[in-house]
Amino acid sequence: MTSFTLTSLAELLDAQLVGDCTDVIHSVATLQNAGPGQVSFLSNAKYRKYLAETTASVVLVTADDLPFLAPGVAALVVKDPYIAFAKVAQKLDSTPAVAINIHPTAVIDDSATIATDVAIGANAVIAAGVTLAQGVQIGAGCFIGQDANIASNTKIWPNVTVYHGVKIGENCIIHSGAIIGADGFGFANEQGNWLKIPQVGSVIIGNDCEIGANTTIDRGAIENTTVGNNVIIDNQCQIAHNVSIGDHTAMAGSTVVAGSTSIGRYCIIGGAAVINGHIEICDGAHISGMAMVMKPILEKGAYTSGIPATSNREWRKNTAKLRQIDQLYQRVKALESQFKIQLASTSADTTTEE
Repeated sequence: MTSFTLTSLAELLDAQLVGDCTDVIHSVATLQNAGPGQVSFLSNAKYRKYLAETTASVVLVTADDLPFLAPGVAALVVKDPYIAFAKVAQKLDSTPAVAINIHPTAVIDDSATIATDVAIGANAVIAAGVTLAQGVQIGAGCFIGQDANIASNTKIWPNVTVYHGVKIGENCIIHSGAIIGADGFGFANEQGNWLKIPQVGSVIIGNDCEIGANTTIDRGAIENTTVGNNVIIDNQCQIAHNVSIGDHTAMAGSTVVAGSTSIGRYCIIGGAAVINGHIEICDGAHISGMAMVMKPILEKGAYTSGIPATSNREWRKNTAKLRQIDQLYQRVKALESQFKIQLASTSADTTTEE
């Protein structure tokens, strides 16, 4: 088990240590449930009430929250407790390795290039021409297709499929069930019959990315589908062929992006958003959950189209009114026409009198 002294944690975070505690910190926990040897944090003011009750050995707080801390509990004073928590959690991470060594049931083609410290789990298949760099971990039941290239220290959890020719950067995490490089949805219609268009592009994923469970990223039709550096994509997302996603963009679960769309850098896309194909989304766009983006977004800012939940009774009333909106529009239009006629008549009468 990895553990740290408070002094070493303070050095790691460049934090001010307040209080006297000799406990060795071995794990993280919530304020409500933390005990000796554990570190917790406060980043949301609504949980401040738990500061006075916590039995954690140390809490990550800002200077403003320090007075509310329970007596006898040490503090590491930082600017951003949530960021500090993330860094500490990484150091104390107890997640097991994806694989250890190379399992005897793994099937590895003789032409594959495998670094000396690569780990490959049971029943994984490594096809011809694959390159696995230093520190790569391939989980049980994975398939890594012909000529795929996976850079150093990337972890691929069990039952992931990486198709032929895909390139994945350094320090990435691909979760179970993800499919990288499946054919894009490319067909031509000839008098009612669908003709498949071979998808001969690939998928290129940058460094420090995380791809969620059961997410699919399709290969390009001609050119590549690309995912930049430090992009995080949640579970069950669909990224269609020839999509481009810029560096540091985050995409929440069940988002769907249609083909040939370009998403900029530092975008945040809420869960279950639907983004139309062949459009551009600029850097820094924030798209709310369940939004439907049908046209380009060319200016940084927040965009929303989903309707928040309400009571069924209120929703039914509003829906009934919504169905009358065209009728209401036509009535307003007719009234405007009548008003214009009356205004013109009044103006004519005034002119005649003069």
